[in-house]
Amino acid sequence: MERCHPSEVYELFVRHMNTPRVVVDSGVCATATLVQVHSARKHGVLLEAVAALSEHGVCVRKGYISSDDGRWFMDVFHVTDATGRKVADADALLARLESSLSATAAGDALPRAAGPSVEGLTLLELVGADRPGLLSEVFAVLHDLRCNTVEARAWTHGGRVAALVFVRDEETGAPIDDAARVRRIESRLRHVLRGGARGVRTVLSDASAVGNLDRRLHQLLNEDDEADSRAAAATTAVAVQDWGERGYSVVTVSCRDRPKLLFDVVCTLTDLDYVVYHGTFDTDGDHAQQEFYIRRSDGRAISSEAERQRVIRCLQAAIERRASEGVRLELRISDRRGLLAYVTRVFRENSLSVTHAEITTRGDMAMNVFHVTDVAGRPADPKTIDEVIQRIGTESLRVDEELWPRLCSAEGDAGRGGGGGLFSLGSLVKKNLFSLGLIRSCS
Repeated sequence: MERCHPSEVYELFVRHMNTPRVVVDSGVCATATLVQVHSARKHGVLLEAVAALSEHGVCVRKGYISSDDGRWFMDVFHVTDATGRKVADADALLARLESSLSATAAGDALPRAAGPSVEGLTLLELVGADRPGLLSEVFAVLHDLRCNTVEARAWTHGGRVAALVFVRDEETGAPIDDAARVRRIESRLRHVLRGGARGVRTVLSDASAVGNLDRRLHQLLNEDDEADSRAAAATTAVAVQDWGERGYSVVTVSCRDRPKLLFDVVCTLTDLDYVVYHGTFDTDGDHAQQEFYIRRSDGRAISSEAERQRVIRCLQAAIERRASEGVRLELRISDRRGLLAYVTRVFRENSLSVTHAEITTRGDMAMNVFHVTDVAGRPADPKTIDEVIQRIGTESLRVDEELWPRLCSAEGDAGRGGGGGLFSLGSLVKKNLFSLGLIRSCS
């Protein structure tokens, strides 16, 4: 029998010790599936766990994060499907969590969301001032330059837009890597965005290296100084307080609940280089409250008013830019050349503005989602929506009326947004949410 070298044995031991342990149990709680993650303290593991839950399509109803302030964490999540029921396939959720967390423990980047492969594609990163019809112009330029858009994500917030567009050559299906052609594409798109060199960036390396697309969109908008200065007054209540006795900064969030809310908060804190040591999150109907005890990666708490305001501003923006405005339209149709240019031109010609877009191609089918408002940002006229559907095709384009989009609507939220209901400093400790009793609690 061949013996392993001592260094290989040690490497296997370290990998085993650092690999997070996951438990998924649907029998403990009557109303939710319980997920427990035990892991060594490593920057990004919490984010990966939350990302895996989000991409599996489950909703985190409540939970907590506990640490011994040393090397180990225990994260507990009470999750349901979008309809509020227990997760049907607990084994699939367990497999997804174990796969994602094992990759993170091995030092890999945060994986991208599930979807078609982006290998062999060229990635365009776009940031600029938003305006009605902008995406229509972008897709028209790409079609004119014989670029086939395979996948794309676009978010707008505070008068700014960020987009990730994966393209390939329309004729050959190969990546676009000719330097002269790349410069021509970038020049045309910068003209559309009416911005300088920061407006367009082409990633010529393996486009799959971008990792999680939602995280990258957050990063692009957080790096965009103009997005901060132009953002409208926030309606999400965020506070940052000091707990000098224990060396923590305490972040509290109170807002309307929606899918991926926990991901957006944890992602922002992680990318701002903070570590969450303790935390609790809970939902009451359509309202969410969260509290996190954080330190910077160097172990220090927030030390200045400017830093505190930056954390508040970035968290408010991250939460609100995901709250999709407008009517959600789903397009499922056979893919063809110029499809996106045509569809978005129909939107523009009917005075509809796209606030969010998710473009996906699987095989020969295009499966796209658009959130649209009128050009002033108000709810679109139902008659206009009906005309657009008739023009594009009643069998291909439909209004999505699923439960979550209705819950996430901004209508009727005036009573929630003003900042009421924030946790008080130390409430997490006072309520003893780190006790194992929470694991059994379903109320």
